[in-house]
Amino acid sequence: MKSLFETETQQIILSRIQNLNETSQPNWGKMNVAQMLTHCQKPLEVANGTLQLHTKIGFAKKIMFKLFKSAMYNDKPWQKNLGTVREFRITDSKEFASQKEKLTHVINEFSQLKEKTSWPTHPLFGNFTPEQWGKMQYKHLDHHLTQFGV
Repeated sequence: MKSLFETETQQIILSRIQNLNETSQPNWGKMNVAQMLTHCQKPLEVANGTLQLHTKIGFAKKIMFKLFKSAMYNDKPWQKNLGTVREFRITDSKEFASQKEKLTHVINEFSQLKEKTSWPTHPLFGNFTPEQWGKMQYKHLDHHLTQFGV
């Protein structure tokens, strides 16, 4: 699995984002392109430490999520139309250009954190290594950029 900590991979992701425009249409899902750009910022902000999730789950669900933890960063593509945590659901209108610029900025911030040693604990999946964070962020962005055909 590629990682957002790899310079070449980061540049490819940024190039794919530049290929989006206000009229880009999804191949699946409910979000429009500006909402998707906003949605993609959220996991990066969690990793960067600028967004804290307040999602609470019970013990049984915690065990279940841990069983699927490797799916977050392994080399198997995510299924279409997967659910997401409440804090990542974007349903209101967003301005395309500003969200595109903000996502680029958040990606660049995250990509500088390869040597970071203290990462936040994910409320659903627990702790990730830096390598897993890099792969997971790439996989999430790749999933949504594929959703919009870039």
